[in-house]
Amino acid sequence: MLDHSFWFYGVAFFGIILGRYFLVAGGTYLCFYWLLRQSLEEQKLQQNPSWQSIKRDIELSVLSAAVFAIASALIVSGYGWNLTLIYSDPQQYGLWYLGISYGLVLILQDAYFYFTHRLFHHPSLFHWLHQGHHRSRYPTPWTSFAFDPLEAIISSLFLVGIVLIIPLHFITLIAVLTTMTIWAVLNHLGIDRFPLSFPHHWLGKWFIGPAHHSIHHLKYTFHYGLYFTFWDRFLNTQDASYERRFNEQSSKK
Repeated sequence: MLDHSFWFYGVAFFGIILGRYFLVAGGTYLCFYWLLRQSLEEQKLQQNPSWQSIKRDIELSVLSAAVFAIASALIVSGYGWNLTLIYSDPQQYGLWYLGISYGLVLILQDAYFYFTHRLFHHPSLFHWLHQGHHRSRYPTPWTSFAFDPLEAIISSLFLVGIVLIIPLHFITLIAVLTTMTIWAVLNHLGIDRFPLSFPHHWLGKWFIGPAHHSIHHLKYTFHYGLYFTFWDRFLNTQDASYERRFNEQSSKK
């Protein structure tokens, strides 16, 4: 039974979220920026990040972890107060619903992210909501959760709201959070840590990868999505040069 106080959950989730960040982002950074550094340098990397840039990203990520911890505490406390549609019996809606609800949440989260992200880039809002994240022109895994506090609050409102309107099993919530973490870290690996074709094949052209998102950090006015490229493609925020390069890579296969 979840019967602890809101602040207990807040502190616990802060430790979990921060630990997850250092484990996933730190482990990925260690692999691609240290263990594979020599082989990648032979490919003439465009940019190696400075320690000052990484330090800034970590500081913002700690603040973001605090915001996400409060949001998580609200969700769990809301469950204890019977205010959410979270459920614990996987048979309540059937096992098939676990997959359906997982996919639905990813699609809705991607749409929420695209439109709020594009709003953050409005000149009157950028300085207050999104500038901190873009201080890393060449992102690293440490950049994955380096959000300005107001941006972190707006981003966290999605999950706080979604559990009020869609029935979700705890497993589904954990799966969504795991996907979000891994995807964010991979997307911030940098434009030259993976080939353009990764993970873009005939199906992957609809999914965002490190090359796709790195262009956003370089050009700002393209590529606002989180998981999928279809909003960028449909609303003309897909970089034409990326599309050409992608088609060239695909034709070589």
